[in-house]
Order: sequence, then C-alpha cells, then structure tokens
Amino acid sequence: MSVREEQQHLVAYAPLVKRIVRQLNAQVSGVMGREDMEQIGLMGLLEALRRYGAPDTGFASFASLRIRGAILDELRRQDWRPRAVRQDSHRTRDAVRALTRKLGREPSAQEAADALDMSLEAYRQHEVDDGAGQLLSFDEVLQEAEERAHSTPGPEEQYLVRRSLEQALGALDEREQRVIQMIYEFELSYKEIAAVLDLSDARVCQLNKQALGKMKAALAGVTNTK
Repeated sequence: MSVREEQQHLVAYAPLVKRIVRQLNAQVSGVMGREDMEQIGLMGLLEALRRYGAPDTGFASFASLRIRGAILDELRRQDWRPRAVRQDSHRTRDAVRALTRKLGREPSAQEAADALDMSLEAYRQHEVDDGAGQLLSFDEVLQEAEERAHSTPGPEEQYLVRRSLEQALGALDEREQRVIQMIYEFELSYKEIAAVLDLSDARVCQLNKQALGKMKAALAGVTNTK
C-alpha cells in the first residue's frame, strides 16, 4: 500500500477513531486530553492498515480493536487510575468474595462497606473507580477473542468474533444488556446511564461489572472451543 493510499484510508476511517475516543473518554475523562487520545488512536489505525492491507467489510472491526489497544496501552503507561484505587482493588475484591461465600449471596453495598470498614459513600465511589478499570480490561478480552478466532483477518473470521460476542451478550439479563449497549454503542457515561435508568452511578457501575464478568466467561468458553 502506497503512502498516498494510507493517507486516504486514514482520512476515511478517522471518524472511527473519534468514536472510540469519545467512548473511552467518557470513562476516563481528565486523564488524557481528547486530542492526544485521537493522535494515539490514529497511530493504532495506521498499524491496523499495515497489518491488514486494503480495507474491506471486515476492516472496521479489526481496526477498532487496534485503535482501542493503542489508547489503552498509553493509559496504562500513564498509570491513569488513582494509586489508592490500584492498591485497594485486590483487597476489596477479596473481602467481597469472602463475604459472598459467607452469606451465600451477593452482599448489598452497605454490607460490603461494613465488612471493609468503609462508609457507604466511599464504597460506592470505589466501585465507580474500580469499574472503570474493569471496563478497560474488557477491551483486552475482545481483542483476545478476535485473535483466538483467526490468525488472518477476513470476513469469515470476523463473523466468528461477532457471533461469539452475540452469544456473550445473550448471557446477560435485560438491564445488563442495556448498560453494555449504552456504554459501547451509544457511548454514554455512567452519569448519563444512571439518569436514563433512574439508578445511582454506583449501581450502574455494579451492573457493568456484573455484565463484564458474565461476558468474559462466555467469550472464554466460546473461543476455547474453537
């Protein structure tokens, strides 16, 4: 592919970069400027073009994962989450899992906060902060599913990825599906989703985490059978 052709394709797919940046920026706003994210995304798009070749109907899906991956790599390099959140995440998750086993059910936010000796407000804020990190990890799961499904990108392999994703979505209940749709398709922030569904930010975060957990398990099950 010539330099001129690359430039033409970069212009043609620039809206895809902007869409992905809007989506990610809604979850990690303030960490990196939108223009910087778009520049990194364009580099990811260029890499995708050089790996894939001339774009066809399957290219947008292939490029989306490369664009997200480039931006997420830079976010991780900058240690975007607050240090306290990173340090407390494992401790909090372990404590909640232990409480779940003890109760035989998922604990309420108040029960989890009490077990962690935290205020309810602090626990809900932790859920929101930690949930953003889990959102980013889901992009990695999508990329892993794609890479397991094929070694040479093409329409048939992209269909397998889409089918795997549809099966994973099918494992969610109706409200979880709506949350995932609002985040990935409509690119809404937690606050916007909370307003639409008449929920708290923390509850949206919790639903997102539940949905991601189910989708990760479903995607792993589907791709491991290929």
